[in-house]
Amino acid sequence: MPNAHPIDWIVFHALLLVLLGLEVLLLHKTTPETAPRRSYAATALWILGAIAFGGWVYLRMHPQLGQEFLAGYALEESLSIDNLFVFLLLFKSFRIEPAKQRRVLFWGILGAVILRAGFIVAGVQLLAKFDWVTYIFAVILLIAAVRLVLPEDHEHPKKPGWQIWLEKRQPISLSQDSFTAVENGRRMPTVLMLALLGIAFADFVFALDSIPAVLSITRHTFIAYTSNILAVMGLRSLFFVLTHALGKLAYLHYGLAAVLAFAAAKMLAAPWIEITPMISLVVIFAILAVTIAISLLLERKQHDDPSAT
Repeated sequence: MPNAHPIDWIVFHALLLVLLGLEVLLLHKTTPETAPRRSYAATALWILGAIAFGGWVYLRMHPQLGQEFLAGYALEESLSIDNLFVFLLLFKSFRIEPAKQRRVLFWGILGAVILRAGFIVAGVQLLAKFDWVTYIFAVILLIAAVRLVLPEDHEHPKKPGWQIWLEKRQPISLSQDSFTAVENGRRMPTVLMLALLGIAFADFVFALDSIPAVLSITRHTFIAYTSNILAVMGLRSLFFVLTHALGKLAYLHYGLAAVLAFAAAKMLAAPWIEITPMISLVVIFAILAVTIAISLLLERKQHDDPSAT
């Protein structure tokens, strides 16, 4: 497959800047009444941008690379939903005001972009030099799939160990005006800083799952990078969309687990069975469509009949 030329990298990063600027304009000074509608518009903007860039790759580089980009993007976008659920729990745990959440998400996602870029380059190089790493990545995905279907107490999440350790050694300000604050003549981190650290750590953990997942679709560094980064950059607007929908998608985590298991199976079966990017794209959409439909149908049934379980 052809390598990306400098113009391809320039076009991609220019597209990122344009989409980010348009998102800022859409989400700037939103009110509780306009936030849901603007968040839907911003999410649609990122998705359309990804589709447009997929068309660029398809026409300019190679049709198969275009399919790999769209499949990788769909995979990362679906897996990011689980990240967002953790982000929501973090904001609840630290009692972060809705108006302050966008700032934390912006810097947290920017850090995630840098982290994942390094992970992707390292992952592609490992797979190119050591074929057996494929099996390690597949096992990581299977463990992640099992973890998704295990029951968790989302209503009363426990404090992570790093937070308990930090609070014992460092006073924390309850201010939400900035990431640090001066109180009693001493500068200290605020709860915003704790939330930012929590998001950074959560994305580090999720990157250990999502990077092997996208590498199950493509080994092309440019395609893996662009599909992953576009999915991550759209998380901020997607977060506010999903906060209005997560309550209705009670069974979505089963679909995400199935997507991870499919990615693992694809890696394990690669020496004997070739699963094209288009088939991967169809399977991912089918799994998510079925679990979303089941969630919505059962939620509507419970709404109509509260005694139903």
